[in-house]
Amino acid sequence: MTVILGKPVRLMCAAVTAVVVVSASAAGPPQGAIGVSPAPGLDAGFHLLYELKPEQARSQFAVWQETHPGDPLASASEAASYLFEECYRQGVLTSEFFLDDKRLLGEVAIEPDRAGRAAFYAADRRAHDLSQLRLTTKADDANALLAMTLALGMQADYAVLIEKHQLDGLRMIRNAGDYARQLLQVAPDAADAYLVLGAANYVIGSQALHKRLFLRFVGIGGDKGEGIRQLEIVAARGRYLRPFAKILLALAALREGQPVLARAQLTELVAEFPHNPLFVGELAKLTDTTQPCAVMRSGTASVCSIH
Repeated sequence: MTVILGKPVRLMCAAVTAVVVVSASAAGPPQGAIGVSPAPGLDAGFHLLYELKPEQARSQFAVWQETHPGDPLASASEAASYLFEECYRQGVLTSEFFLDDKRLLGEVAIEPDRAGRAAFYAADRRAHDLSQLRLTTKADDANALLAMTLALGMQADYAVLIEKHQLDGLRMIRNAGDYARQLLQVAPDAADAYLVLGAANYVIGSQALHKRLFLRFVGIGGDKGEGIRQLEIVAARGRYLRPFAKILLALAALREGQPVLARAQLTELVAEFPHNPLFVGELAKLTDTTQPCAVMRSGTASVCSIH
């Protein structure tokens, strides 16, 4: 059964790229102190990923995996690199995609790079299996809980954004949220866990009333305002997902007709990653501050256009 849930569903590209992920310099307080082990090698790889250097990022992840063979975070990070690479290739994390209902809501799945798809699923499965192995002996293993959150979140992202299996993706997000909540019980300051929760809350809470009622009927609920607050936590204090939360907040702000907020997030991203053409390009669209923002309609979504 195909269920078209609406534009906000695609905001989950991610979950990082977890998809995407963050550098050590972008991190808040080290999460090793609150349960998630510090990983300078992963930090360096994530910084390369945000510089749109996925192959170099994967090399960093591989080096870290060699010295930490049982830790699932390296495989989760590798999967994130493939997902972010595909999202960038398809233009998913751009305002044109998010604000165009025909592109966002079309039922035809995007054709992914086949080798990249296979590599993504293989790395995501390794992260899942290694996490489960660790959790069988230590149910409160913070690294494993974070890796499970990311692995399931990334599967949801791929299902929703690339393959257009929206209901399946939302169910995966719900499962990822369960692990995120477990992680926050073990490590309350592990801010990255809020990305999955925030994206799900925003996406589901933004649906039309009849769609929210349907989702609630199948056990999926969400609150739009709470989702924004949770994404703001990640944008302020996340270690691996902070820049990803910021680009989601920028795109959400544009969808809500708030270009000033979008510009603020993008300005910070460009200052940190000045050679990332995605961040630079999105900011360039908002550089003219002399004209007001005109809110137009594109399908069911508000579009903020800077003239």
